[in-house]
Amino acid sequence: MSLIWEQVVIDAADPVRLGEWWSKALGWVVVNGSADEYEIRVAEEILPGLLFAPVPEGKKAKNRLHLDFRPQDQQVEVERLLALGATRVDVGQDEDVSWVTLADPEGNEFCVLGARASQHG
Repeated sequence: MSLIWEQVVIDAADPVRLGEWWSKALGWVVVNGSADEYEIRVAEEILPGLLFAPVPEGKKAKNRLHLDFRPQDQQVEVERLLALGATRVDVGQDEDVSWVTLADPEGNEFCVLGARASQHG
């Protein structure tokens, strides 16, 4: 048996607004602009995607699953995401960690990682 990873589903109060934010943050394309299943992907035919689905309840606790991103320049990327509307969050990480924890406009945490050791010099 074989499985294909189709998408990650993210609960949202406003799937269109949150999906558009992530589309801008990642530079991905919208493949379904429906308010019931707003989906973005790196390109239309490339999987996996992110699908934003409406839910009536708000977020109440730290995510049990979160996304990690590794940019070329962590500081530049963190500043860009903050300018788009992300916020810094404390989920109990130590001060000396190599990543920055942010939250999207609906409070979903994600991490912006530092450079890999092999990327230095």
